[in-house]
Amino acid sequence: MSFFKKIFKKEQPQRNLTSVSQLKKDDIIVLTDSFALPENLRNQQFQVSAVNTYEYEFTKQTEWALTSNNNIEIFLSLDVDDTSHLKFSLKVAHQDIESLFDLEAFAMIFEPPGQAFLTKQQDTALTNGWSSEQYQQSVFAKVGFFHRKDHRSENISSYEGADAGEQFELYQLFDQDQSYGIDVEVWQDGDTDVFLNFYRPLTDIVDMFPGS
Repeated sequence: MSFFKKIFKKEQPQRNLTSVSQLKKDDIIVLTDSFALPENLRNQQFQVSAVNTYEYEFTKQTEWALTSNNNIEIFLSLDVDDTSHLKFSLKVAHQDIESLFDLEAFAMIFEPPGQAFLTKQQDTALTNGWSSEQYQQSVFAKVGFFHRKDHRSENISSYEGADAGEQFELYQLFDQDQSYGIDVEVWQDGDTDVFLNFYRPLTDIVDMFPGS
C-alpha cells in the first residue's frame, strides 16, 4: 500500500512568495532598476545562500545572505519600525574604511559614551553609492548573539549546547535621514566586521521566486 501511495502521491504545490519575510535558502529576488540603488544592486538577481539570525535581549532578526550571478555578496534584513524597510548591508574591508573616514574619528566609535560623528572623505569602487556624507552614532556596545541558523524553523540558544550563538557587541551609526547606516560588530576574539547599510522601500524588490 505504501508503495502505491508513493507512486501516486500528489506533487506539493509550489510556494507563492508574497513577502520578504517568507524567503528561504535558494529563493531568488529581483531588484528594481532604479538609479536610487547602487550600481551593483540595480536590476540584479540575487539568490539566498544562507539564512542567519541576530538575537538581542528582546528581539530576533532574520538575515538573508544574498549572492548574485557575478558573485557579489550582500546581506538583507527587514528594518521594522512604524513602517518596514529593506536593509541592504555590504561588508567592507580595512582599506575601504581608511578611504571613507579619518581613522582617528572612526576609533571614537568604541569610546564611551558612544557619540562618534563621522564625515566621509572618499568612496572606493566598492562603496560608491553605499555611503552618506555624515554619520552620527546611536548605539554603543549592544550585546547580541549571531546564529548560523534560521530561528523561524530551528531552535537557537544564546547560552548553551550546540545551539549557542556567537556573542558580539554592536556599534551603530546613521545619517541624518536614516537612509544610510554603519554597523560595527566586535566579536569576543577581537575580530571586527564593518558593514555599510542602505535602507530602501519594500517595493525595490520587484519579483521573488521560490528556490528549486
